[in-house]
Amino acid sequence: MTSTLPFLPFSKPTIDEATIAAVGDVLRSGWITSGPKVQAFEAQLSEYFGGRPVRTFNSGTCTMEIALRIAGIGPGDEVITTPVSWVATANVIIEVGATPVFADIDPVTRNIDLDKLEAAITPRTKAIIPVYLSGLPVDMDRLYAIADKYKLRVVEDAAQAFGSTWKGKRIGAFGDFVSFSFQANKNITTGEGGALVLNNLEEAKLAEKYRLQGVTRSGVDGIDVDVLGGKYNMSDIMAAIGLGQFANIDAITAHRRALARHYFAQFGSDFEAQSGAQLPVQDFENSNWHLFQIILPDNGPGTRAAFMQQMAQQNVGTGYHYAPIHLFTMYRERGFTEGMFPVSEKIGRLTVTLPMFYAMTTQDVERAVATVKSILIK
Repeated sequence: MTSTLPFLPFSKPTIDEATIAAVGDVLRSGWITSGPKVQAFEAQLSEYFGGRPVRTFNSGTCTMEIALRIAGIGPGDEVITTPVSWVATANVIIEVGATPVFADIDPVTRNIDLDKLEAAITPRTKAIIPVYLSGLPVDMDRLYAIADKYKLRVVEDAAQAFGSTWKGKRIGAFGDFVSFSFQANKNITTGEGGALVLNNLEEAKLAEKYRLQGVTRSGVDGIDVDVLGGKYNMSDIMAAIGLGQFANIDAITAHRRALARHYFAQFGSDFEAQSGAQLPVQDFENSNWHLFQIILPDNGPGTRAAFMQQMAQQNVGTGYHYAPIHLFTMYRERGFTEGMFPVSEKIGRLTVTLPMFYAMTTQDVERAVATVKSILIK
């Protein structure tokens, strides 16, 4: 029977009235593309990340591509990443002419298995792209020890990890290139958009070229192009939204961690044994809890699609993040086959994302958990 309660989505942005008013001010200002709001947003982000240079873009995909280009990655090079991510993570490797190499994931954290990553390194390997699934970082000490040992560049796909930390340090405040996404369902959003944390001003200037057709301006009317860039700049409209969202980042992260704690409390210590499902790692220190994902039982009641349909019948939204990249047609055509990364394939087949967003209440969590239990525990 379909629930009479209102629909509970798995994600929903929260835009306050002050931010809506700020966007209106930008529209009235006559300067709606890249301008003073973008500069202000970048300055605040740079301060947040300990003074490191930050440049904003129109997506969290081009940020990774541009990082690879700045690092000089291209044809003949290999870049190692995880099969369990949004396909953009691997697509950008192909976009710069390099070869994507996958390493399977850890069955507990669901992030790239650093042992398998190290085993996949060859003389052609020039970079690694770790992904912090649901906002949970990998072991950052081990990651950078591997990178240093083999002299590899790191492009952190921290699309989901804005507000996450490692041993008290913000993700983005240390390391090599760090890429964030501000797409609509992220912890803070600009509608669409992204940011790239860089190592120095030289890299930042090159990033500016890549985001706007390779153009360098000088004097009153001087202009030159010395690299092939694209059209990736963020608008002041987007930056105004970002500034409003960023003002609440600490409250957003704290609330999501509280919601995650409530999820575990409601599921209880015996849920996994009763249902055969797997809950995520209980990390309330490092993760920003961008997503709350469970792994369905492998021999459970029907398929994932059936589970998601039963949740929808109770007006509870779900999603899944992500289908294994190596099994998409384009990647099969590059030689990847089923069975190569069994952990990724199993989790990719069974993962389900439950509701998690800033406007959620503890009652929403209780409703989501009760609905899951009604389906999985008979």
